[in-house]
Amino acid sequence: MSSITLDQGKGLQPGTGKPKLDAPSGVIAGLIFVAIMTAGLAYTVWSLYQDISGTGMPATTWLPFILLGVALLIALGFEFVNGFHDTANAVATVIYTHAMPAHVAVVWSGFFNFLGVLLASGAVAFGIISLLPVELILNVGSSAGFAMVFALLIAAIIWNLGTWALGLPASSSHTLIGSIIGVGLANQLFFTDNKTAGVDWSKAIEIGWSLLLSPLFGFCAAALLFLTLKVLVKNPELYAEPKGNQPPPTWIRGLLIATCTGVSFAHGSNDGQKGMGLIMLILIGCAPTAYALNRAIPTSEIAQVRAQAVAAGEIFDKKGFGYNIIGNPRSNVTNYINARKLDDSTFPALALLNKDIVKEIEDLGATGIARIPAEAVSNIRNDMYLASEALNRIFKNEAKEEKIFDEADRKVLKKYKESLDNTTKFIPFWVKVAVAIALGLGTMVGWKRIVVTVGEKIGKQHLTYAQGASAELVAAATIGAADVLGLPVSTTHVLSSGVAGTMAANKSGLQMSTVRNMLMAWVLTLPCAIALSAGLFVVFRQIF
Repeated sequence: MSSITLDQGKGLQPGTGKPKLDAPSGVIAGLIFVAIMTAGLAYTVWSLYQDISGTGMPATTWLPFILLGVALLIALGFEFVNGFHDTANAVATVIYTHAMPAHVAVVWSGFFNFLGVLLASGAVAFGIISLLPVELILNVGSSAGFAMVFALLIAAIIWNLGTWALGLPASSSHTLIGSIIGVGLANQLFFTDNKTAGVDWSKAIEIGWSLLLSPLFGFCAAALLFLTLKVLVKNPELYAEPKGNQPPPTWIRGLLIATCTGVSFAHGSNDGQKGMGLIMLILIGCAPTAYALNRAIPTSEIAQVRAQAVAAGEIFDKKGFGYNIIGNPRSNVTNYINARKLDDSTFPALALLNKDIVKEIEDLGATGIARIPAEAVSNIRNDMYLASEALNRIFKNEAKEEKIFDEADRKVLKKYKESLDNTTKFIPFWVKVAVAIALGLGTMVGWKRIVVTVGEKIGKQHLTYAQGASAELVAAATIGAADVLGLPVSTTHVLSSGVAGTMAANKSGLQMSTVRNMLMAWVLTLPCAIALSAGLFVVFRQIF
């Protein structure tokens, strides 16, 4: 079987089946793009106005609303950049196997990214938020909170645009995690005696492992899947390079389009949530009356939440019996969330904090969340957030160490935590729509640089149908599993390493200059993003 060899670093040569990447964009397509973007922005502004005006929040100054608008535009800008930076990986295989024309593939991918965001669970969104310093999460509306949001978003955008300009398939997930760590480290410099002001290293390590292992898994799993296909499916067409610019046989084409669809949907579901989580922080900081608590919860359910809080309080009292807490119990609970070490003060502090929550829920029963006084919203949210995070840490410790609660008590506490999360960890539908539009439209702009790298510059021979399908299947499965587990992974690293794995398995050879550049981007992304966001955080702290 003949093979099309690529010149190292130069890609496919003319006449060797190189896809057409420069299809002109028509005026109608441009108008549709602008119309969708305008409609999305208008819907976002209208939804914000409806939510904020519905609370009756007094507008004593326009500054919070100006900051809100700027921060939302930057957050949506991050998702737009993420779209053309990461999703180019999803379409590279269908473009270079001629399963779909380039301009059709990017629109197709953009649509399924859109659907992926809309149907996302939200687990990854709040997993990202929990990586931030607890002190900043509880005071997101402060000057330090605004500095945090602006620093990590702008740092992520700068690095993404820089690697895109060089055509490097670097990871937006890596970049965002590095930016968050940089903010945490810089914030620790301002509060050296505050244990909750820095990085949550246990969560950072958990996420770091998922980012580290996912590309290694992608390489090995794609290689094994490709070799398995060779054993089980003997059709030689599957392992042949495209013949000129002819599309593959129908069944192979269907397989390639299906895998592209899966990766696009999974990417939207996983990466879109990162923007959602950050937008919720922005909304809580700028308009807490409207977004700190889930105003969609009906008043009729508040009595049920109170009953669960009372039942949970009895368990806390039982565990903390005989110990006293002097002063504010929130500092004890916050320290436990950060240190993850139970001591004699943990359950007494939780019991006292829970009593305050019960009292606050009783007040909600009289007024309802929709009419809660503005000055009380942040305190109620923070108390519920602390209780939920403390329970989350306890449940995780139980999985690793000895059991703390019996099965009946654990069932009661898990139901209580679900109610707390339903009250404080929610994503309005309009936020999903705004992120979905930004990510979906982003796939249609600037995708060519990364597509050429993945399609032409990883292997020394042309990508075959089986290689493209194997890499895409592994990427879709890996990202989907991470989404269920609430872990952020890199579409870029999983898919590009999967392509490299199939090239190695097929003995097609690797272009080491590209592999070396990808590894450099992988290694440098975290430290560079950390340095960028830390520096910007210090600057923005002074400005705000």
